[in-house]
Amino acid sequence: MKHLLSLILLLALTCTGHAAEPNQKPFTVPEIMKWKGAKGQLPVSQLQRVLYADGEYVVASEYLARHLNPGQQLGVSQGSKAQKGAVLITRKGTKVLGREAYQIEIDKKGVTLRVNSAQGAVWGVQTLLQMAQTGNGELPLGVVTDAPDYEVRGFMIDCGRKYIPMDYLRNLVKVMSYYKMNTLCVHLNDNGFKKYFHNNWDETYAAFRMESDYFPGLTAKDGSYTKDEFRAFCKESERMGVEIIPEIDVPAHSLAFTHYRPSLGCEEFGVDHFDLTNPQVVPFIDSLFTEYIGGPDPVFAGRRVHIGTDEYSNKKQEVVELFRSLTDHLIRLCESHGKQAVAWGSLTYAKGETPVKVDNVIMAMWNNGFANPNEMKQLGYKMINIPDGWAYIVPRAGYYYDYLYDQMLYEKWTPANVNGIQMKEKDPNILGGMFAVWNDVCGNGISIGDIHHRVHPAMQVMSHKCWHAVNDTVGYQQWNEQRRRLYDGPEADELGRAEIHVVEVKPETRLAATEQQIGYDYQVDFDITWGREERGAILTQSHRAEFYLCDPIRGMMGYSRDGYLFTFNYKGTPGRSEHITIKGTNRATQLLVNGRLIQELGTDVKIAADLKPYDTVQTLVFPLTRTGKFKSEVRHLKSRKL
Repeated sequence: MKHLLSLILLLALTCTGHAAEPNQKPFTVPEIMKWKGAKGQLPVSQLQRVLYADGEYVVASEYLARHLNPGQQLGVSQGSKAQKGAVLITRKGTKVLGREAYQIEIDKKGVTLRVNSAQGAVWGVQTLLQMAQTGNGELPLGVVTDAPDYEVRGFMIDCGRKYIPMDYLRNLVKVMSYYKMNTLCVHLNDNGFKKYFHNNWDETYAAFRMESDYFPGLTAKDGSYTKDEFRAFCKESERMGVEIIPEIDVPAHSLAFTHYRPSLGCEEFGVDHFDLTNPQVVPFIDSLFTEYIGGPDPVFAGRRVHIGTDEYSNKKQEVVELFRSLTDHLIRLCESHGKQAVAWGSLTYAKGETPVKVDNVIMAMWNNGFANPNEMKQLGYKMINIPDGWAYIVPRAGYYYDYLYDQMLYEKWTPANVNGIQMKEKDPNILGGMFAVWNDVCGNGISIGDIHHRVHPAMQVMSHKCWHAVNDTVGYQQWNEQRRRLYDGPEADELGRAEIHVVEVKPETRLAATEQQIGYDYQVDFDITWGREERGAILTQSHRAEFYLCDPIRGMMGYSRDGYLFTFNYKGTPGRSEHITIKGTNRATQLLVNGRLIQELGTDVKIAADLKPYDTVQTLVFPLTRTGKFKSEVRHLKSRKL
């Protein structure tokens, strides 16, 4: 008996000892720079209000109040003193340096977030939200002191070759903010490769995504942004800590413009190039940029504009000089409207005598053959590292990356590694790093869901490496396991996590108050007694997709999204009862009836004009927002992650 009591006492002391240990650094993406752990936890349920000491912190305060404790709206009010059960956001007492820096102090009474700016407040709030998620609703007591290694941490998305809807861009900004990624470059025009369009420039896909009053008819017909919505998007994003850098890419990648005005195209280098010897080209480009950067309330509302200037032919020196002259001219045009110019680094490739302005200009460094970082540093350019060899995603193209190689990036890359040329860490000429998604293969079936499935893990690793460049605490395997616990953050669920069960599925009803879907890998099941369906009968739909019981063309089961219609070779028979299963991955979509595989819609191989094969995909992020109009009896609709 004495031995048993001694053992119980020993276990109690041991447990107490472990509980009394100071908290280890909480896991966040990006990693917190400095942590001083205390003992104990603060349940978020004990926090009832958010106080802001200054009006510039209102956005961050309201965001935190909506999301810190899911299902409970915290009160928000102005206040300058810490209170029990409150989060206080204040500048007073801050000892952190830099606009993006912040300090969080968590004790048993509440939380104090000290910042120098509205952006620092947003970053501190995002850290609190991540800590609450990974801590299962509890915040560890301790002090966070945090600031980034690099000031630019971003992502570039190609909206020219594939239309990216504004609702996704807005959600993307929310995801970026959650991971403290502060720069989104929106590539607004581009064109496909003519080899995918019978080697015919007239057939080759090209698009410019902005509404235009100066050039009626220039705007893409299959998807575009109005001036008002893009201006609002820039301003909304800034409030979430994300700067939008719009890009109009000239004088190459310009087929949308030469389709519109063929006289400006260059026959010698390809009509996707402007003819720089044509005196009408520069006035056209000037008008194009001025429409969006001019005036008291410009459409491109941020402080920076990307002018393109990439991959123009360097076969003739006289043309190289014209290219350099245009680059300098566009830099100065942007500056005349109060904007800082960003340009693709091309001055090693386009060597010449014509001077190109250096001061207050940013080079996007994508390929060392086009711009050698040591040369650009010697000239004095500020640089953003967006390396094609490390950080280019081109979905299902067969070159660059389909998904980024996360482990290689995590272990071997920092923004100071410019495509293998290692510069000094935190070199003042290196502003930071970005990754990119290029939709080179126009019409290959890639969906918004497919793009996001690639973006999300890349966002996490690039966030970590641009904020906390040198790993010093957690190895890749541990980091990779832990980062999977974090999703898209509040107010954005592009990965799709809607697991539902609806016993009786009625037509034309909502399944959720907001847009919802389930993403890869998933399984959706339902029981059906078939009615006599009319073509176009939809079972479920969302803002992104429709799932058909009877597709509008062939009358088969199928689905549509992103302008594509995919059909299974199966049609329901009126009066028959069946169990339907849909399985979806990032490679294929399967239809099973009564447990038997009917068809898998996976990769479809096509042949380009150069006789090389390329992939098209038939994936589906399954829509679960509302039901459509149908006549069949449907019961027990279930969705779940696999």
